[in-house]
Amino acid sequence: MRVLLDTCTFLWAASTFEKLSEAARQIFAEPDNEVYLSAVSSWEIAVKYSAGKLNLSEPPSRFMPSRRERYGIEALPLDEESALYLSRLPKLHADPFDRMLICQSVVHGMAILTPDEAIAQYAVRTLW
Repeated sequence: MRVLLDTCTFLWAASTFEKLSEAARQIFAEPDNEVYLSAVSSWEIAVKYSAGKLNLSEPPSRFMPSRRERYGIEALPLDEESALYLSRLPKLHADPFDRMLICQSVVHGMAILTPDEAIAQYAVRTLW
């Protein structure tokens, strides 16, 4: 299964694993699953870190790649098709980062690993 991590899911997996549900832990750890982190999540983390709203053990430029490598998470760049899909999404949720993750999930045929019920309002597969 192809799985896209929500930003909070990545942060919890990288630092506070017990915040993940039991099902989320199993999905994250399943070696047959392809687990991805979007560049959109990296952008969100960098924005929040720079604004002083997110504490990390090291700057995002080191934190993100080291955690992705440690946990075998693939990087997912933001592509034009996903960006343009945004115009097709209903306005059920205002968070621009989440909306772009939804677009990437749809375009790339991925499930989103997230506890966010607002994301589950969309026609996208969510797991938790």
